[in-house]
Amino acid sequence: MMRTANPALNKNTFKNFAGTRTETSMTIQGTATKTFMLLGLLVFAATWTWRRAMDGVEGAGDFSAVMPLVLGGAIGGFVVALITVFKKTWAPVTSPIYALLEGLFLGGISAIFEAMYPGIVLQAVVLTFGTLCALLFAYKSRIIKPTENFKLGIAAATGGIFLIYLVSIVAGFFGVGIPYIHDSGPIGIGFSLVVVVIAALNLVLDFDFIENGAEMGAPKYMEWYGAFGLIVTLVWLYIEILRLLAKLRSR
Repeated sequence: MMRTANPALNKNTFKNFAGTRTETSMTIQGTATKTFMLLGLLVFAATWTWRRAMDGVEGAGDFSAVMPLVLGGAIGGFVVALITVFKKTWAPVTSPIYALLEGLFLGGISAIFEAMYPGIVLQAVVLTFGTLCALLFAYKSRIIKPTENFKLGIAAATGGIFLIYLVSIVAGFFGVGIPYIHDSGPIGIGFSLVVVVIAALNLVLDFDFIENGAEMGAPKYMEWYGAFGLIVTLVWLYIEILRLLAKLRSR
């Protein structure tokens, strides 16, 4: 049984494809190629929003020009992600759209953090892709083995984190917040460290899941879906690293 904490890549995704491998089946190389394509689209959109935001800083001194793009990217990306999860056959179309929308969101958010803490975005980008490369090496060399207990633990931890965030968002509508975890004190930094580690370990589960999907002969469109799942995890990891660095810089 395959298990992953990534909501886009759950254990049932490939269950109907076992033993049906053909020349048009999903491959690891194909998934990697499409992941780079989605990253390219994300970076393109993020760069565009970043430049508009920085023009606002140098000119009007605020981010009002890009806030509609940030909000639209966040909400639109969430909606398109849900569509992709429930309509996997649409992944070749919805995955690029998701990457562009998330790029709009990340470009604006990154510019805001950069204005507050100069140099923080470059640090977050380097740490994100450094983590990706390190965990890919650890997975391929079997330094980290995604056993069933490992997968179960990461899935449970990820679910717990998203539950905390959900409660925090709902409570925020009533003017109530979960104390400490969003602060720059020891508890807040410790919480962010745990979240970063859990987000990073989700990459290992995604690598394993995609490898199993290729072995089970999933159809070609699942390469886009697998790439989409990796982008979801990378976006989460980048945001959490950015938040952690901001907490450390604010002390």
